[in-house]
Amino acid sequence: MGMKDQFQEKSEQMQQKAREKAQQAKEQTQRRGSQRPQRDEESERIRREEEDRLNQDYDA
Repeated sequence: MGMKDQFQEKSEQMQQKAREKAQQAKEQTQRRGSQRPQRDEESERIRREEEDRLNQDYDA
């Protein structure tokens, strides 16, 4: 195997690794995006529960 072939093979390996990392980053971003609304809903629920408790304290 010549030097040119070795460099070309190494370059292809590095490109493949870069594509894999980019794909993983894209998947993580998508997962975070899909989790965010759920967190917002949970935060809203918790906020409402605390508000209800506070209102109950004032009613008593």
